[in-house]
Parts: sequence; C-alpha cells; structure tokens
Amino acid sequence: MNIEALARKNVRELTPYLSARRLGGKGDVWLNANEYPLAPEFQLTSQNLNRYPECQPAQVIERYAAYAGVNKEQVVVCRGADEAIELLIRAFCEPGKDAILYCPPTYGMYGVSAETFGVERRTVPAKQDWQLDLPAIAANLDNVKLIYACSPNNPTGNLLNPDDLRQLLEMAQGKALVAVDEAYIEFCPQASVAGWLKDYPHLVILRTLSKAFALAGLRCGFALANPDVINLLLKVIAPYPLSAPVADIAAQALSSEGIAVMRQRVSELAANRSWLQQVLPECACVEQVFPSESNYLLVRVTAASNAFKSLWDQGIILRDQNKQPSLANCIRITIGTRSECQRVVDALNCLPTA
Repeated sequence: MNIEALARKNVRELTPYLSARRLGGKGDVWLNANEYPLAPEFQLTSQNLNRYPECQPAQVIERYAAYAGVNKEQVVVCRGADEAIELLIRAFCEPGKDAILYCPPTYGMYGVSAETFGVERRTVPAKQDWQLDLPAIAANLDNVKLIYACSPNNPTGNLLNPDDLRQLLEMAQGKALVAVDEAYIEFCPQASVAGWLKDYPHLVILRTLSKAFALAGLRCGFALANPDVINLLLKVIAPYPLSAPVADIAAQALSSEGIAVMRQRVSELAANRSWLQQVLPECACVEQVFPSESNYLLVRVTAASNAFKSLWDQGIILRDQNKQPSLANCIRITIGTRSECQRVVDALNCLPTA
C-alpha cells in the first residue's frame, strides 16, 4: 500500500523547515538556534498532573499582559510563536483562495506553515538594506490576508523602519492582518510596536519565551492583538495548548524576579555581542559583520560552506545561511558565553585564507 499517495498533494511536495535540531550535529558549542547558552533553574510548584490544564492559564496571561503593557484581553498564549503563526493562517486564510505575504530573507516558518495549510505563499524580497520594499508589497496585495514582518529580522538582525511598518499597516487596512514577529524584542525593547494596538485593529504581535527568557525547550509563545482577533484565534486553538508544567514555569519566568533575571541575561549577551562584533573583522576570512539588534550576528565569510563545515567538525555548530536569498557566503552566529564566542574566533582564525 502506498501510504504517501494518501497524503495531500501539497504535503507530499512540501519541503519541511529544517530546524537546528533536525539538522543535528555533535558539538559542545551550540550557536545555531539563537538559544540562551546556559540552562535556567526552575522547580514545579503544582502537582495537579491528573487534571487538564486551563486553555489559557490565567496567571500566565495576566503576567504577560502586565509585562507587555497590554490588556489581558489582548493576549493569547500558545505553543511557541510558531503555533501563533499557524493559528493566524487557520483563522484567516481560505486554502486555495487566500495568500500570505512575507519578505525574505526572513524566518522560514511563515512559508512552511502556509504551504502546510494549502495557502499561497507570496514573497516580496526585502531591499538591499533588508528593509521593506513598500511599492512592491503594494503591488502584490491581491487576495493577501496576512503579512508577516519580522523585527528584529531573523536571520539578518536588523530592525524594520518604524515608519515603513506604519505605512504597511495603513496599506493593509481593511485588506489584511499585519503580524509583526517580535521574537527578539527583549534585545531592543524600545522598538516594540505593542503600543500601536490601540491605533491598528489589524495588528498582531508575535512573542516568545524561547530567546531572552532562556526557555526554548518550554515551547511557550504569545500573540498580542485586539480582542476581535484574539477571540477568533481562540476558536481554532487546541483545547489545552499549554501543559500544566509549562504554564507553571512560564508564570515563574514572568514574575518580577524572573523578568529582572531575563534583563540581566540580555545585558550580558549584548556585551558578548558587542565584543564579538569588534573582534570578528580581525579574522582574515571574515568579509563583513552586519549590525544586529538581537542575540545573533550575521557574518559574511570567504567560502562560507567550507568554513561552516570546518567549525562543525570541531564541534562548533553554527547556522549556514548561504542558500537564503541575498545571503551568499553568510553564517549566523548565536551569541553564547564569552568562552564560546572566543572558540568561534579562534576557529575562524585558523581557517586557510586562500
């Protein structure tokens, strides 16, 4: 029996998103997934594992709303920002009719999620400086229901121009939702557009505890939006999206003490990023280090694929971006501990220059 023939055609033809863990590797310096380099310590405070959890854990919602500066009615919590990406497509896009739009190079799950649901993926490449090409977006909005804009952008690390984001929101008014992915906003909190929700009913903001909160393994994310959007997302979300242990730890991370610890982590990583940004250009193989407002650096190196494999073989696992649009010979380096960053610099300095 040909099981594959039973699958939907678009799934058979789907190229899955290759996450850092799916790519594998055997290393002791893991700088490929934009994770915090050290494990935080939490203790479970509830043992009610015989009961189903709340669909939307009240304490998590209340604490995240207070942290983000929004009302609790403007928050939905889900299994990472990845689930929020999918919830938006499920709630707002008709398969075979509607489209999403995004601007590569950017996060790959926007396109994969759309393709999984049989929704058209429409791409408008970013400009040379990785800002939005607004005229090209305007020319491609027919049947678009969702626009994804990542700021700071992954993998380039740059912030999108706020004036451009406002123009994008004005352009999409009455036509589409604009989802601004702020997975890395803790590294530049002044750039958040959460305060814009009162002005734009079609704005959605994606957040996560995976990066600055050091909880990538927890799989806890959020969508911030106005209540009309939130209520629609709650119609299509799973009955119990967060397990009780996840909600327990998320609430602890969002306590005043947890937020203070997160901000200390951000300060430490920013210092390591600044140091790495200064020393990388001294490596003979490094052609360019791009500015970043996140917990990673995008670096253009000579013969990037060879450099990536050489460090991989030494147990230093980075992320090869060479095949992304406009990112030829680029590698993304997550900011780790100072010693891990030093390992990267040492290994790059040992690469042949010819």
